[in-house]
Amino acid sequence: MQLRSLAIAPLLMATVLTAPAAARTGPADTKVPGAEYTVSARLTDLTTTGTRLTGHTDPDDWAGLEAPGTTTPSGVPGVQIDGYFPDTSTTNTNHHWNHDSQFVIRLPDHWNGGLVVAGPPGLREQYANDRIISDQVLAKGYAYAATDKGNTGTEIYKDGDRPGDAILEWHHRVTELTVAAQQVAGRHYGRSPRFTYAAGLSAGGYLVRWQLEHRPDLYTGGLDWNALTFTPEGGLLATLPPALRAYPRYDKGDRSAQAAILAAGYPKGSEPQWGWHYSNQWDLLQRVIREELDPDYDGPTQAGTPLCPAGTGAGCDTDYDFASRPRAVHEAVERISLTGNIRRPLISIQGSLDALTPPAAFGDAYHRMVADAGRAGLHRYVTVPGGAHTDGLVPLDRDHLRPMLGDFTKALSDLECWTRPTSAS
Repeated sequence: MQLRSLAIAPLLMATVLTAPAAARTGPADTKVPGAEYTVSARLTDLTTTGTRLTGHTDPDDWAGLEAPGTTTPSGVPGVQIDGYFPDTSTTNTNHHWNHDSQFVIRLPDHWNGGLVVAGPPGLREQYANDRIISDQVLAKGYAYAATDKGNTGTEIYKDGDRPGDAILEWHHRVTELTVAAQQVAGRHYGRSPRFTYAAGLSAGGYLVRWQLEHRPDLYTGGLDWNALTFTPEGGLLATLPPALRAYPRYDKGDRSAQAAILAAGYPKGSEPQWGWHYSNQWDLLQRVIREELDPDYDGPTQAGTPLCPAGTGAGCDTDYDFASRPRAVHEAVERISLTGNIRRPLISIQGSLDALTPPAAFGDAYHRMVADAGRAGLHRYVTVPGGAHTDGLVPLDRDHLRPMLGDFTKALSDLECWTRPTSAS
């Protein structure tokens, strides 16, 4: 079983992508409102089939997000704009810019009048969705825009002044790019987009939900896939520590440990994924997110001690108990929490065997939040049997896991029909 790509999939550190070369037809001079720097190029193919050859994407950024053997659409000519908005953090090294708040905007020649805006999953950069979202929507004629969320890599907690600032910046950067991309499309095509959708996987799905709750004026609707959900109950800070405590015992054959992980909300049948998540995602995400929201927990240490054993005590994230943390910590989590008060149509797809944002604690919980907010009529929640957190995890359990990319593209068509019932999709 080949899992090399999975090893770098979860929270990819920034890699250096050289500045994109202009296509032979020459660059297109397209300005982006508010951007500090941009470079534009006319390309014969805006999809990854073309951009990985011309340096207009970063394959490392989307490694491990798709199932082996996945094919995506190609042959979409148009204009690509790369650049960045003013920012003080420097974790994104793409193009040797060493500058965060980088973005990409793609403008296909054959435009359907729409725009899709996305943020990356995990701590990745602006090209993370190029295979699973950009290629798919470009082939349907959409313009596409993506942001790096304003900070990348495993030290996002160093950005901002207050706990939660780095994550709140994610939302600002999506809003900033959406406004700019709508204006860019309007100038480029001679008319503004008739419909704008927010789309995203994992942390990118969390961004979708936030935008539909806080900036519905910008969007026609949204589509999220295994979305991360922060709530006042703690989200990942409540679900990850029980798994971290129990997994080493489970790995040694302790059946009570299996029961403890299932009781924390992880779906039965996801067990073949647990070892990979324990080593690659559960611990790292717990430490990074906890440091961002609760930096005092481990004192002067930053992001704790990797994989410390249960019972280590103070400062060990395996022993973390969100419920008992001081009020200031809960207030920090509340700053970034969702409410369910969406004000535009949203379709959520959730893998039934997701072992990072398990349905019981994330997808199901948000669906209830939407209903409690009186917005049930705006939310369609689809559970996908056999779906893992990312399609790249399918090789871990080929007998039970299946890719969700097809469900995402179907959901996009469903969203089109829902929000544009009289238009051709």
